[in-house]
Amino acid sequence: MRIQPREQLLTLWRSVVEVSLQDEKWKWGGRYERNSISDAEQLLTIMYPATELTNFRLHVPDRTAPDVLDALKELGDAIDIPQRLVDALIEHIEHYTDDDGPSFPGGSYFKSNDPERDPTPDQLKIDMVDSFSMAVTLMLNTLGFVRGFNASENADLVKRLEHLESIASQRLTAAMVGLLRSFVINVFTPDSQEGRSLLRSVNQSSRSPQRVAEELRISLQEIRASLGDVTFGFSGAPPELLENRNRLFEIGWTWGVADDAPKVEIAPSAKGQRIGVAESAPFLYFTVNALDGIADLFSGRTTVLGLLDEDQQRLATALRLRWELTQRYWSTIATFGEGTRWPLEDLPWRTTDNKESEHFSLLIASLLIQDLQIRKTVNVDLRRVADILDELGQRGRVTRRAASGDFALQLHVPGTEIQLGGTRGVGGGPSLYWRLNDYAPLLLKNTLRLARLVLDSDVREQLVQSADQIWEHLAVRRIDAEIGTGLWDDAAKAFENIQEHNDLPSWYYTERVVECIVMTVNLMSTPPPRSLQLLSYARDILNEADNLFDLEVLDTNVVAKGNLSAELEDARHKLIHAREIVTTRPATSVGLAMDVLRLLERVSVARGIADEGAG
Repeated sequence: MRIQPREQLLTLWRSVVEVSLQDEKWKWGGRYERNSISDAEQLLTIMYPATELTNFRLHVPDRTAPDVLDALKELGDAIDIPQRLVDALIEHIEHYTDDDGPSFPGGSYFKSNDPERDPTPDQLKIDMVDSFSMAVTLMLNTLGFVRGFNASENADLVKRLEHLESIASQRLTAAMVGLLRSFVINVFTPDSQEGRSLLRSVNQSSRSPQRVAEELRISLQEIRASLGDVTFGFSGAPPELLENRNRLFEIGWTWGVADDAPKVEIAPSAKGQRIGVAESAPFLYFTVNALDGIADLFSGRTTVLGLLDEDQQRLATALRLRWELTQRYWSTIATFGEGTRWPLEDLPWRTTDNKESEHFSLLIASLLIQDLQIRKTVNVDLRRVADILDELGQRGRVTRRAASGDFALQLHVPGTEIQLGGTRGVGGGPSLYWRLNDYAPLLLKNTLRLARLVLDSDVREQLVQSADQIWEHLAVRRIDAEIGTGLWDDAAKAFENIQEHNDLPSWYYTERVVECIVMTVNLMSTPPPRSLQLLSYARDILNEADNLFDLEVLDTNVVAKGNLSAELEDARHKLIHAREIVTTRPATSVGLAMDVLRLLERVSVARGIADEGAG
C-alpha cells in the first residue's frame, strides 16, 4: 500500500503537539471553539494509536520507541509524555462534569438555521450522540492506558492515576446510559410518507407495494420479535409494532437523548440523566457513530483488561442487543430482494423523510459492512459492495476529477446538512442542524474494513488500490499553515473550484483520518486471502523440489565432505519449512523451493560437466 502508516502517524503527532501545546499548557479547540466532542477528538488523535497499536504505546517509558519520542519531544521525555496526557485527560473530564454529573454537549458543532440568530446557551448544552460515542472510545482508551501504567515509585502520580480512573469510569457509565436513551424505534404504516419512501427504496423490481411490504415484513420478523426484549433506557418496543404486524419500522440512534426516553434504572451509579429533546426517529449518521463506539465495548482489549465494572457490563449487554439488531436491520434493508439490484446499489440513498445523498449511501454501506464483520456467514457478494464503494468514490469526486460547478463538491464543502428535530424553542432558540464533512475519510474507512473481510485476492487488490487513491486525495487536503501543517482539512487544496482555504485544524476530520491510519496498520497485519491457484502451484513446485532433492541425495556419496554436503543439509531444512508454511504463506514457500531447485540445477550441471571431462 502507498500509505506509510508509521511515517504518517509520527508526522501527524508532531503537528498535533505543535498545535495543542502552547506556553507549556494544553490548548483546546481548533477550527471551532472547544466542545465535548472536539476535545475528545483532539485527545484521540494521540490516545487512539497509543492504545491500539503496540509500537506506539506510551504508558511504559522503557519501551517507548525512539522515533515516537522524537515525534512527541515537545511534551517532554518518555516519563513526561504519559504524565502530560494524564493531566490533559483529567482536565477534559472535569471540564465536562458538573453537580449533575458528566455532560456531553455539542456546543460549537451546532449550527443555526436562522442566519440572524445564534444557538442559545441552553441549546449549546444539549447532549449529543457523537459525544456519547467518542466518550466511550476515549474512556476505554483511558482506562486501558491507566491499567498499563507503572507508577509505583511516584506517590503523586499514583494518586492522579487513581483519580483519572475513577472519573473516566464515571464518564464511561454516563456515556453508555446516554447511548441507551438515544436508541429509538420509529413505527409507521405502509401508506404513510415514511412507509412509501421505504418501500420505494427496497422495491427494485417494480412489484406491487403490497407484495413488497409483505416480503419486507417476513424478512424483518425475527428482528421485530427481538425488539420486544429492548427495555433498558426504553419503554420497550411500541405496542403497535408487536401487536400489529402490518406496521413497518426503522431502528437506530437519534441525534441525542430521545424526547420520550425514560431514565435508566439498571445503573445506580449513573448521574445526570437529563430530559431528552431529540426527535424519536433514527438518523443514519448518528446510528453509524453510535455503533462504532459501542463496538469498542466488546473488543478483545476491553475484555482482556477487564475495563468494565458490573454496572457497565449490564449496560453493555443492553447496548449489544441494540447494536446487533440495528446492524441486521440495515443490512437487510440494504440488500433486500433476490436476483435483483440491491436497494443500496440504487444510488443515491433516499431516507424515509425523502432526503437524498451519496453520503447517506456511504452510511448505509458502513452499516452493511459492520454487519458482515460480526456475521461472517452472511451470504453477500462482497465484490458488489466493493463496486458500490468504488462508484461512491467517483460520485463524491474523491477518485475522479471535479468539473466546474460540480454539485458533488457540496459533500465536502459545506457538507451534508442534517436537521436536528426537537431543537427549536430550547432556551427560546432557533432550530439547529448538524453538518457532515467526513465523506472522504468515511469512504476510506469502509474500503479498509471491507478489504479485511474479502477472501478473493482480486477483490482485495481492487480495494487496496482504491484505498491508495483515496489516501492520495486525503493527503492533498492537509492544511499548510505556520502551526499545525499536516493536519486536516483544507478541501480547497484538492478542489480548484473551492476558493476558501482553511489553516486551522479540524479535530473532527483529523481524528477520522487517524482512525483510517490505524485501520491501515490492522489491514497490513492481516494475512492476504488464500489463493487456491497459488496454493496448488506451490504444492506442485514443492513436489518437484522434493523429488529432485531425494534423487540428488540418493546419488551423493554419504561420506562426501565439503560444501555440497552442507548445502544439501541447508536445502533439506528449507524444504521442511516450505512444507510447514505452504498453506499460510504459499508464495514464500515457492521462494524457498525455488532456492532449492536452483541449487539442484547447479549441482546437476556441474556433475554433467565433470562426467564429460572424465569421458
